[in-house]
Amino acid sequence: MRKTIYTFTTLLAFLTAACTTAQPPGLNMAEILRTLPLEGAPLAEPGPYTVTWEAAFDNPGFIVFRPIDLGAFPAQDKMPVLVWGNGGCNIDGRNYAGILSTVASHGFISIATLPVEPEEGEEARRNATADDMIQAIDWVEQEAIREGSHLRGKVDITQISAMGVSCGGFRMAAVAGLDPRVDSVGILNSGVSDASELDGLHGTLLLLNGGEVDFMYETARENFEAVNHIPVFLGARENAGHSATYPHPGGGEFANVISDWLMYQFKGDQQAGQTFVGENCALCTNTTWETDAKGLD
Repeated sequence: MRKTIYTFTTLLAFLTAACTTAQPPGLNMAEILRTLPLEGAPLAEPGPYTVTWEAAFDNPGFIVFRPIDLGAFPAQDKMPVLVWGNGGCNIDGRNYAGILSTVASHGFISIATLPVEPEEGEEARRNATADDMIQAIDWVEQEAIREGSHLRGKVDITQISAMGVSCGGFRMAAVAGLDPRVDSVGILNSGVSDASELDGLHGTLLLLNGGEVDFMYETARENFEAVNHIPVFLGARENAGHSATYPHPGGGEFANVISDWLMYQFKGDQQAGQTFVGENCALCTNTTWETDAKGLD
């Protein structure tokens, strides 16, 4: 299989097709596509594992990013799960291959949707839903125990995160996060218009956005203020915009923050946890980030 990594220009259709619920009217292309300038920006920092990707076994509608060498799992390391929702709720997870590969390189399995050839007379799917995330969880649970699966016994299905960007955050991750199997939710450059929709979340919540130039900045802040029943972290990266660093190589700075969050939540990595907690937490003392937190140790 040819492993093609799409560039940011191919994200255009997906970001502009984003669902408009919870987003302000009158958006223009510049607001949607605004990113942190690449020059001088922090680079994505890959973990110790070299990564590959593949179509999911017996389910070509999913793309799976994972370490190539699975020998360290589970004896030396554990491999929790990230299910991902694309910007615009688009169906093609290859467009976020950079960030999903960076996460996987830290010893995770990342799963996103993948377009499949439609049956004759049917139209190709353009958008994913929260149900796709749920089905991805179902799939990985079965692969973790299926005889003959290279993932058998390698995946920690007790630790699952649902994350998504823009529409993939409020329409997919926020809804899939209600599933009792989901232990942490990431609503990225996104937010729900009615914060009571978050009342059913459990585990932990990560809210990231691109600062005041991100049109979802205020909504994310309102969501943070409304959530009091679970631990939550809010991070706003100055001047990153709605598309943040997702098109940067490896997903850029946001890939590092998301990887640290998952390492902290699911692997008990204290160094990664210092990105979010402690008197001198890395993001809290970083002048390019505005942060707030509740209930985190």
